[in-house]
Amino acid sequence: MTTHELGRLRLGVDLGGTKMEAVVVRISAAPGKAPDQESLEVVTRLRRPTERGLGYQHILDALLQLVHDTARQAGLAGLPPVGVGMPGSISHRSGLTKNANTTCLNGRPFRADFVAKLGQPVRFANDANCFALAEARFGAGHGHRLVFGVILGTGVGGGLVFPGASGEPDAWDGPQGIGGEWGHVSLEPVAGPACYCGRRGCIETYLCGPAIEAAYRARGGQAAKDGSLLSLPELVARREQDAVAQTVLDEHCQLFGRAIATVINIVDPDVIVLGGGVSNLPWLYDRGRSEAAKWVFSDELTTPIVKHRLGDSAGVIGAALLP
Repeated sequence: MTTHELGRLRLGVDLGGTKMEAVVVRISAAPGKAPDQESLEVVTRLRRPTERGLGYQHILDALLQLVHDTARQAGLAGLPPVGVGMPGSISHRSGLTKNANTTCLNGRPFRADFVAKLGQPVRFANDANCFALAEARFGAGHGHRLVFGVILGTGVGGGLVFPGASGEPDAWDGPQGIGGEWGHVSLEPVAGPACYCGRRGCIETYLCGPAIEAAYRARGGQAAKDGSLLSLPELVARREQDAVAQTVLDEHCQLFGRAIATVINIVDPDVIVLGGGVSNLPWLYDRGRSEAAKWVFSDELTTPIVKHRLGDSAGVIGAALLP
């Protein structure tokens, strides 16, 4: 492959709590077309378990191996520009990782270690920022000026995207590296559930998938045959015959509306794009939006709340758009 062809490619990595994923993508614009009409081709894609229980060094080594394996599978002799989406962010003060729900990364020089071992510059961003960036450029947020991307999964995150200096969508990191982190706004700072961040009542402790499953069990809901918590899809499937499941899901919808209204009141985005496993709850887009309207500081709510278009690869595609 020629240097020119290599330059048209990007490699993105998404480091999640349960899986790590890498893609090589080709980004191109048709002759005579505007930059916002560019096309995206996924050349190759690999996934592996994160195995975060094995610790920091294991994650670092596994991620590096994944990058090289993905490049080889794409037929590349070298590495194209690389971007990494990660939980949490890099402290501007210390250069160490902070706020990651994969807690073995916190306080570690993840960026410096990864760059040193890879041997070339790398762009890093929060995984929710990567999700928002991908959806703004190629997904459900395309054509909107200010996009708020939401991840509702094992955690809760968010990213703000608006046109940068070049006119292309760009994710807002912020001077503390916490732009869009609505998941750690506290709804109940005294009596709320404990959060891994050390505070109580964070939005994440109410809206993430594990929180819904735990709330069902705490209300006296049934356990699975092996004694474990019922999964969110199982709760959804049984809600019409299970009053506890219906109550927990109704309360989740109400809290979603209250929580997302905080973002609308501050940012007033042109569109909100939902991703992550919890985004599959269909009532978030109508009843959830109606719940938000009760808390929005306006006589109307015109902000569309829509589902992602890029599936569960939006984050890794966004990482590839960073460099």
